[in-house]
Amino acid sequence: QVQLVESGGGLVQAGGSLRLSCAASGRIFRINTMGWYRQAPGTQRELVATITRGDNTEYAGSVKGRFTISRDNAKNTVYLQMNSLRPEDTAVYYCNANTLATSPLRALEVWGQGTLVTVSS
Repeated sequence: QVQLVESGGGLVQAGGSLRLSCAASGRIFRINTMGWYRQAPGTQRELVATITRGDNTEYAGSVKGRFTISRDNAKNTVYLQMNSLRPEDTAVYYCNANTLATSPLRALEVWGQGTLVTVSS
């Protein structure tokens, strides 16, 4: 099985920056696409950014130009650099990974527990 552990959330003033990290561990054969999602209280979860194993990236229009997703395949870790933060970015941010796990070899979609980002004005 595979587990994702997120870190880096916290409280920041509008215009500030944070970097989120998400490390995968377990019986991992390969991690394919990884992504970040976010959910504000009482709202639906939305996709923020995704990155493939070959470093192809996609971003939600609301974060394009401000956020950068990256990954370190040797460490099985994905990052989200968030700059020029706005109060509307306040949400719980969740890491997602599409993986191939071993014993037996199988596809798994895994979610992290979430990390809270609060942006104050």
